Amino acid sequence: MTGVRCALGIALALAALHCGSDGESTSGAGGSTGTGTSNGSGTGPTTTGGQGGAPASGWISVAPLPSPRQENAVVALAGELYVIGGFDAQASVLASVEAYDPSTNTWRGVASLPEPRHHVHAAVVGGKLYVLGGLKTLSFTADGDSWVYDPGSDSWSPIASMPAGTERGGGVVGVVGDEIIVAGGLRQGAVADTSAYDVVQDSWRSLAPLPKPLDHLAGGAVDGIVYALGGRDTGIEALSGDVYAYDPGSDAWSSRTSMLTPRGGTAGAVHDGRLYVFGGEGNVASQTGVFEEVSRYDPGADTWTMLPAMPIPRHGTGAAVVDGIIYVPGGASTQAFGAVDVHEAYIP
Repeated sequence: MTGVRCALGIALALAALHCGSDGESTSGAGGSTGTGTSNGSGTGPTTTGGQGGAPASGWISVAPLPSPRQENAVVALAGELYVIGGFDAQASVLASVEAYDPSTNTWRGVASLPEPRHHVHAAVVGGKLYVLGGLKTLSFTADGDSWVYDPGSDSWSPIASMPAGTERGGGVVGVVGDEIIVAGGLRQGAVADTSAYDVVQDSWRSLAPLPKPLDHLAGGAVDGIVYALGGRDTGIEALSGDVYAYDPGSDAWSSRTSMLTPRGGTAGAVHDGRLYVFGGEGNVASQTGVFEEVSRYDPGADTWTMLPAMPIPRHGTGAAVVDGIIYVPGGASTQAFGAVDVHEAYIP
């Protein structure tokens, strides 16, 4: 078997991934592939088997979360995937944190957050995990308390809170140098606030706001530029397809090519200099209200590409990359609440 991802080094359920097959196979409604708004119908796994020993690509299922979880953050740290906070299947707010090891296809618990949170902003810098602000309880109350996690000691320590009046959850996060930039988010409604946390100085500073208030957006940083993709403003179905780029050098935002499908509540990840956006909610064409779309944005070309749809469409989670594979754990399979333990991985 020549596909470098076909082995993965773990006991994966690879029946859905036909490694070594030729060409591209996409199954969906009527066996078709399309762009724009989807109805979220049960799209199955899609694979691309490379010719001449090229790597295979597509969706695979991996070990499910220990329990259902949504509105959690997801990051990669030291070769593992960390899933942080969120809601469980009973809509109780979680403090627990779970780590997934792709080499063994297993989960383990690590130290919980000091307090239960959902919609937290999370990022990894210098081998440590930072959690900045977030939302509390079912009232979605914004809170600025922030912490740093040291995997060596499996412990959390308090750091400078988001300044009063800027606390929020559900924004987009990008790391540029020693700063974690948080743009947009929810504080009794969508906000345009943009802030930077300096991990060395343990301090915050305000930056130029987003061109408009947005929450539940995706994005990340590529080559020192932070990208904000989609989101919403006044409700689940008040979707935006706008794309904005923030340049720290000029402290200014600029508009880029819009998303193929406006979406909010998406999972986003950065891989190989491009941004991936998975799922989302607010889909009026679907009985579940959830989007199955997966798309990729190339900042250099300022272009979008539609990719194979999620086998199980979801919203309300994050995504992260470990060894070139993008993992999308948990989320909800119905609009609003409906947490699941599903864990799928996309091989670009």
